[in-house]
Amino acid sequence: MCADLDLTVPAGPPPGPSLRGRLAALDLRVFEFAAGARWPGAERILPRLSRAANHGVLWFAVGGALAATGSPRARRAALRGVASLALASATINTLGKRSVRRPRPALDPVPLVRRLKRQPFTTSFPSGHAASAAAFATGVALESRGWGAAVAPVAFSVAASRVYTGAHFPGDVLAGAALGVGAAFAVRGLVPTRDQMPSPGRPLVDDVPALPDGEGLVLVVNTGAGTPEKVRALKGALPRAEFVECTGGELETALEKAAPRARALGISGGDGSVNTAARVALKHGLPLAVLPGGTLNHFAYDLGIEDVGDLVRAVVGGDAVAVDVGRFTSAMASGIFLNTFSLGAYPELVRERERWSGRIGGRLADVVAAVHVLRRDHPLEAELMGRKRPLWLLFAGNCTYRRMGLTAGRRADLADGLLDVRTVNGGRLPGVRLLAAALSGPLSRSPFHAATRLTRLRVGGIAPGTPLAFDGEVGECGPELTVDKQHEALRVYRPLALL
Repeated sequence: MCADLDLTVPAGPPPGPSLRGRLAALDLRVFEFAAGARWPGAERILPRLSRAANHGVLWFAVGGALAATGSPRARRAALRGVASLALASATINTLGKRSVRRPRPALDPVPLVRRLKRQPFTTSFPSGHAASAAAFATGVALESRGWGAAVAPVAFSVAASRVYTGAHFPGDVLAGAALGVGAAFAVRGLVPTRDQMPSPGRPLVDDVPALPDGEGLVLVVNTGAGTPEKVRALKGALPRAEFVECTGGELETALEKAAPRARALGISGGDGSVNTAARVALKHGLPLAVLPGGTLNHFAYDLGIEDVGDLVRAVVGGDAVAVDVGRFTSAMASGIFLNTFSLGAYPELVRERERWSGRIGGRLADVVAAVHVLRRDHPLEAELMGRKRPLWLLFAGNCTYRRMGLTAGRRADLADGLLDVRTVNGGRLPGVRLLAAALSGPLSRSPFHAATRLTRLRVGGIAPGTPLAFDGEVGECGPELTVDKQHEALRVYRPLALL
């Protein structure tokens, strides 16, 4: 009789935990380690910092502080940081928290003194605070590495505080930070940073001297337009440079006296001051160094000079570019422009604003001047391209403006050899016409607005005494007017590497 065979397969070892389980266990161990660790000074700082970052309040405050510095780079960095934060927060609230329903950590290992007074009620994954912190810091750093380095320790501390206070597991914080960084790069994909845009300063030139410590630079400061803190910083950075201070009325005389003893002529002031300095530099064959000190500083900013560091690197390194110079000629006035030239509503607006500003103040004068100009029932009469026509505005830009609008915007090339000519046709409702033109693209055509690119423009049939404006300055025009270009006529210092 045969014995029965035992065909039972011996049981093997139980299956190990899944990868997700192992990661969760590691996350818990790191959380418990952080809860038991003693971080000197952290108990007073990190919980408060975590609360300050609720709803992005901390980052909005930091962004406001950056904008308040007055630096264009800092303002751009703040705006990019806030935009990145907004995208990260929207993604967290619409997708992140709803996709993974992970509960918050148990607070037993966390000392009572560290815990938040109000515990969050949303799910734990991912950390919204970490996402906002990483998004803001990365957005700032993409626009300005210097400001990014200043903000990064605060962002790291906010992210660490979420584990320290027991609000999140470390994995939640890492995922949130990764999402925040991704949001900042997504914003950069939509709106390029300054270093991704083509440099407006071209072509490079090698006939401009390098000035170690500023030796050979004579910089004239318009005390009515310059910023004293920038001038003081420049004096410290270029100790061998000569600085001459004067008022706006003495500016041209001071520049003419400085030119014979200068290897390079410098100017600190707004666009009007830069225009005067450029005229003197062209006359004496000198390169120009520009320190922006006015309200708008279009030329300096388009060139890439935004602060003292930009100018110092360019002057010391001898880095410079050739730029175009616009030119206008009429029987009553002639001159150059580095930014814009115009006839019609804008010059009248500037003249009316100057007439009223002394009586009622600058901002209110802007409103009164705008109402006064727009109430007029007749536009400028001029003969343009062989045909007489009514115009509310004739605008000529030195090189092509690539952004929307009539006079505002940026230029991608300061040596393209072209005039960006735009006109707003006459007729009823000038305010509507001007607004429609401002909202049109740079080369659009409409019943209200026409735009083209030319190398030379002739205008006739102008009433003598008609106001004209160039680089923020106002003059009077004769019956005939010619606008043209001096291609690559001016050498200007510009840093090759933008930080």
